[in-house]
Amino acid sequence: MIYFIRHVKTNNPVNGVVLERLDRIDRQILDALSKNGRLSIAALAERVGLSKTPVQARLRRLEKEEFIRGYMAIIDRARMGEGHVAFVQVSLSDTRSAALDAFNKAALAIPEIEQCHMIAGNFDYLLKIRTKDIAAYRRVLGEKISNLPHLSHTSTFVAMETVKDH
Repeated sequence: MIYFIRHVKTNNPVNGVVLERLDRIDRQILDALSKNGRLSIAALAERVGLSKTPVQARLRRLEKEEFIRGYMAIIDRARMGEGHVAFVQVSLSDTRSAALDAFNKAALAIPEIEQCHMIAGNFDYLLKIRTKDIAAYRRVLGEKISNLPHLSHTSTFVAMETVKDH
């Protein structure tokens, strides 16, 4: 049995920590779906050695408890004309809660920001930016990223090749 600790916003005295259990079957379901999110209930049931009804119940529980946060197609972004990837280190001038919240909200509104991670280290955030080309990236940097709240400075690293993406 594997236990995961999840922090939730709550007024309970245990500081919002909830223990959730995942057994071997749950992990097999998650592993199978992470490789092929389009598996039918019947195929999933066969893989984990249960009938369809308990697999469907487990699947609903895993979705409800947000171990499964959604299903998506893996798109070839280069073929879609979005093959340029840059990683941007962001340092903020203010790292108090209100400033972080303002930065997070503004970053969520920029569609070219594919990923945004708060980092423990010499800078505050690492962004993954996806655009058509370097010229488009430069426009995003100058017009959108540079206007993010509390931004002090950025450093850009352009990906030359994607070796592993998922």
